[in-house]
Amino acid sequence: MAASRSATARKRALPSLRSSALVLGLLAIGIAGWWWSQRDAAAAVGAYRTATVESGDLRVAISATGTLAAISTVDVGSQISGQVTDVLVDFNDRVRRDQVIARIDPSTYQAQIAQGSAAVSSARANLATAKATLANAEVDYKRKAELVGQQLIARSDVDLAKAARDQALAQVAAAQAQITQQQASTQTSQLNLERTVIRSPVDGVVLTRSIEPGQTVAASLQAPVLFQIAEDLSKMEIVLQIDEADIGQVKSGQGVNFTVDAFPDRAFRGKVQQVRLSATNTNNVITYPVVVSVDNADGVLLPGMTANAEIEVSRRDDVLKVPNAALRFKPADDAAPADGAQAQPRGSLAGEVPKLAQSLQLNPTQQAAFDDALKQMRERMAARMAPTNVPQGGGSALFGRGPGGGPGAGNGNSGGDMSGAMRQRMQERFNQQFAAFRATLDAAQQGKWDAGVNALVGARRAPVYKLVDGQPRLAMVRIGVSDGTNTEVSGDIAAGDAVIVGAQRAAQPKAAQ
Repeated sequence: MAASRSATARKRALPSLRSSALVLGLLAIGIAGWWWSQRDAAAAVGAYRTATVESGDLRVAISATGTLAAISTVDVGSQISGQVTDVLVDFNDRVRRDQVIARIDPSTYQAQIAQGSAAVSSARANLATAKATLANAEVDYKRKAELVGQQLIARSDVDLAKAARDQALAQVAAAQAQITQQQASTQTSQLNLERTVIRSPVDGVVLTRSIEPGQTVAASLQAPVLFQIAEDLSKMEIVLQIDEADIGQVKSGQGVNFTVDAFPDRAFRGKVQQVRLSATNTNNVITYPVVVSVDNADGVLLPGMTANAEIEVSRRDDVLKVPNAALRFKPADDAAPADGAQAQPRGSLAGEVPKLAQSLQLNPTQQAAFDDALKQMRERMAARMAPTNVPQGGGSALFGRGPGGGPGAGNGNSGGDMSGAMRQRMQERFNQQFAAFRATLDAAQQGKWDAGVNALVGARRAPVYKLVDGQPRLAMVRIGVSDGTNTEVSGDIAAGDAVIVGAQRAAQPKAAQ
């Protein structure tokens, strides 16, 4: 009896064991499939090198090297020759305007002044003699003129008296001219005597001194430079040589950061003051001088220091940025998304125009006109995106298509680039498409709309590839400024997205043992 009950229990337990085994088998198959799919996904992810899209600041700068110098540097020279008797200032001395800084031996010019004074006295004595002779000749002429009227003397005697009078008048004039000449000569000697005292023409600091007491200064051909004085070292300047390829980005008022070797851990600031037009050709390299003004209130910067400067030509705050390698990446043909996979990328105008319209705060009538124009635009896009309507040689970026017929196809980051003529034609078609909508806008809205359309049409576009579920996915983005490492992007991309920057190298087979 007991054996019969045991057999019956075993018969009932068999179906339960079979069901449990079946469940365990199905569970094992599911786990194996999940593991296999995860391994394939991990293998796909591992096939690419990626970078994360970040939000931050981008700063575009032009690097150049220049030399610090005082804004105004005066070369103090000598207009006369002579021996230096006194040098009253030295290097780095502060001087004031009209302060005596050197003297030249004045004895030569003092002697010339004494000689000139004697010559003036002699000329004055000659003048007195000439005047006395003139007075005598005048009296003689008058007397003989009266006698000739009485016919007591001959007419020839009167003519001789008149000639003597005129000759005495000329002698008086010559004596007066001689006095003026000697006075001028003496005045020249007096000026040269004053020039033996060298004075500072400005308030400043002595940078260089090229004379010593006892040295002879020769100023026969040109004025020798005795001192070099910087007028004000609290304000300095840097003259940078900027390449012609970058000079178009440099404007007055732009900020400049620079460092000097004397203070490598300290950053200094300046401002572009002037972009000079005088180009310099050095070995067929054209550069333009750019003057940067520098505040040196603390006096730590010295003339002649080499400045390693960066001119900040553009700055973008809180923008999305990707590595430049992401704009150059193009997947292999077997990994590239098929044509038409994204018939309307959000990076195209069709995806960005609604954002522009939303910023205009449209009323219901204007919104209806915009929706109608956008609908027609998308219909035209769909027709152009059809395989049978793809033009040979590429499509139009207006419809989210890049060169090569595919959406955003292209080589490197040139996929969204267009010629000026193509941009103009695209803008004309766009304006025609939205002409009825634009007519419903007021003047302020029209201005904002036109500016936004110009910015969208003129923007450069490029393809990037995001890694989504282990597969590359094309995204057309607008690109902005670049600092050489990262580039500003906007469009079908967000912070935190993984963009592909390259493919992993295939593992090399091990050499045979």
